[in-house]
Amino acid sequence: MPKYYEFKVAGYYLYFTSFCIIECMHVHASDRKLTETGSAKFFVKENGDTVLQNKGLLNEREIKKIQSFIKKNYQE
Repeated sequence: MPKYYEFKVAGYYLYFTSFCIIECMHVHASDRKLTETGSAKFFVKENGDTVLQNKGLLNEREIKKIQSFIKKNYQE
């Protein structure tokens, strides 16, 4: 089951899946509807760095803010 943050980061809700059997740990940044349409997807490396798989509707500033948040909180 994905973990959801109840607050927004850079205007997006974040939820992550760390125990997916198909993919490694990843974070979705989604709009208020929590749909995949327009959402971004970040794969999280062992050290908290991320690889952006899908940019969605996010701009570079929003991506950097979310990457920074993930780096600071990926071990929760």
